[in-house]
Amino acid sequence: MKYTRMPIEAQAPEEVGYGRIQNNLSESSIADRKLGELGVDLSDLTLLYGEHRGDLALREQIARQAGSPAIHTDDVLVCAGAAGALFIVSSALLKPDSHLVVVRPNYATNIETPKAIGCEISYVDLSFESGYKTDIDAIERAVRPDTAIISVTCPHNPTGSMMSWDDLLRLDDIARRNDCVVLVDETYRDLSHGEPYPTAASISDRFIAVSSLSKAYGTPGIRVGWLITRNRPLYDLFLAAKEQIGICGSVLDEAVGTAVLAQREAWLKTSNQRNLRHRDILRAWMRDEPYMEWVEPTGGVVCFPRLKVPASFDLDRFYRSLLERHGTYVGPGHWFDMPRHYMRIGYAWVTEQQLRDGLAGISAAIREQLDEHRGG
Repeated sequence: MKYTRMPIEAQAPEEVGYGRIQNNLSESSIADRKLGELGVDLSDLTLLYGEHRGDLALREQIARQAGSPAIHTDDVLVCAGAAGALFIVSSALLKPDSHLVVVRPNYATNIETPKAIGCEISYVDLSFESGYKTDIDAIERAVRPDTAIISVTCPHNPTGSMMSWDDLLRLDDIARRNDCVVLVDETYRDLSHGEPYPTAASISDRFIAVSSLSKAYGTPGIRVGWLITRNRPLYDLFLAAKEQIGICGSVLDEAVGTAVLAQREAWLKTSNQRNLRHRDILRAWMRDEPYMEWVEPTGGVVCFPRLKVPASFDLDRFYRSLLERHGTYVGPGHWFDMPRHYMRIGYAWVTEQQLRDGLAGISAAIREQLDEHRGG
């Protein structure tokens, strides 16, 4: 497979250097946590090969939090993050002559791995004007006899929009009639602004749901994710792929992940309240910032607003000034194959003060560029 390095990876804050960034609004998760916060003692952990499917206690925790009695422990396959799960699904199901339908913009892995395989992709683009609503009719029109996967994200990254449950049920009908599967990246499921949906894998055996502990739990460094499917032949295929890629996961990571999920309810109650307070700060700023417009997010901890500036506005200078003069970093639109006057703003990774300072930095950088343009 021919890989291309994605801008979102090459320009990630850890690549740019955290020391250069004071207000990191590019992150798509909550704040990173420390191991000591979990109160877990791993001194007696034996560093052996782990269970190929993932630690049993961890899979039991994942199945319990799936929100549906239809999901059982044996439906869960632990992977190296959601990215690892997505790679397993793509590499196991797709061939160079495969076709898939992908909702866009999207997290790059949902697109780049199929592209590296050589697949033909039909995109169903979300639009600002439609409130980033997923067009199920457009998905149905894009499906072909050779379509292998319909790929969607709910809650959506980078827009923060949510599909309705009825729309997911419609995808089940489309997949059945066209003999394909539905891949739902639900990494932000536990960051829903209301009661989270059950895992999409509960709908039928046509669904593959992917998630992780990176976004809602602040533990991206342990690389624990999973896929859930009730389709036994598919599950066995994915397990075989995992065994060829890495045999099993890290027993250290999985032990920490088990401890994280054991504290799930108490953690999410506190964390999600904080996230919503930060969203309210962002909402107030958007209301008062005439040079920005947005579709308010209904899930997750990111949004995808756009600049309301003249076509002559110097975006390169804006983003450079935003970082170098105001210490603020956001995810520009090209990270998601979108115009650069769009930007992803993550509002939960930073402290409240950093959020306020970062938003003020965006406002200041906009006005600096507008003033320079007028002066010229």
